Amino acid sequence: MTSTSETRPFRVADLGTLVVMPWSGEAPDGSDMPYLLAYSLGDAADGPEVTASAIERLLTDNGLPVGGDLVDGTERPSLPVSLLVESGQAVLNMPSLNAQCVPPPEWLAAVEHRGYAYLVFTTRPWPEAEPGKPVELEALAAFAGADETLNAAAHIVLPARSLR
Repeated sequence: MTSTSETRPFRVADLGTLVVMPWSGEAPDGSDMPYLLAYSLGDAADGPEVTASAIERLLTDNGLPVGGDLVDGTERPSLPVSLLVESGQAVLNMPSLNAQCVPPPEWLAAVEHRGYAYLVFTTRPWPEAEPGKPVELEALAAFAGADETLNAAAHIVLPARSLR
């Protein structure tokens, strides 16, 4: 008897509601680091497990290892992920995905100073952090800093581009 593993076709709807959250914090060098946290609410029709699998596939199909090494986009100009910072907005682009957010002024200052942002794109859903609802700093720190979040994420340094 032979068995075959069925590969589910990639469907954007399986990603669920995607959220990109900007924040900045002090880095080891003493200056602010601009971060982007990308996650799903886990609300795809087939549940959070399907959502996590779809995000992992989206990331790995685009050369972004989940739970692996840091991808330095400043050294990989052909990386199919980009960050546009323009008119007070940050836009994350990759195949099948375009997400934007309005970062706080300190994030914009940090990305202007550094020329890049650090993206943590996790497969771990965070259903409590819905768009439009305030997130307490402690809740953000707990989720973004949790091993379960970081180990289930692709970590990417993304150069910040502008239209200028």
